Amino acid sequence: MEIEILKTKEDIPIDLLLLADPSLDMIQKYVKTGRIYLVKFSNKVIGVIVISEINNDTDEVMNVAIKEEFQNKRIGKQLIQFAINESKSNGKKKLEICTGNSSITQLGMYQKLGFRMIGIELDFFTNKYKDKIIENGIECRDKIRLQMVLD
Repeated sequence: MEIEILKTKEDIPIDLLLLADPSLDMIQKYVKTGRIYLVKFSNKVIGVIVISEINNDTDEVMNVAIKEEFQNKRIGKQLIQFAINESKSNGKKKLEICTGNSSITQLGMYQKLGFRMIGIELDFFTNKYKDKIIENGIECRDKIRLQMVLD
């Protein structure tokens, strides 16, 4: 598995990004300024992660997506670890990531990696997304923000 930065914005894997974020409008906003990294296996793109700078001290992971046939193989965990290392090497003191209240697996993984919940934006997904999102049998309504202090 290799992780490399996307060099041209024309090759953005929108289909992959839509796996983690069903709003094309939201994706188009954060890919303009975010650093996009592709995950390749046997020279084929199997995943993507987008990291944006919030301020001089903080980065945010905007999207992490892996093709379905490669999910549940610890690639997501490796991508988050990559984002941690990348943010540290860029001199950041904090890394943030947001997810929905219904993203139970992701919430567990982020906390196991050392992220802590720092806020909830009630009804974020019901107000900002036109279609209802159901995940794990739960309506995704609220955005949960997690943060890790980088050493």
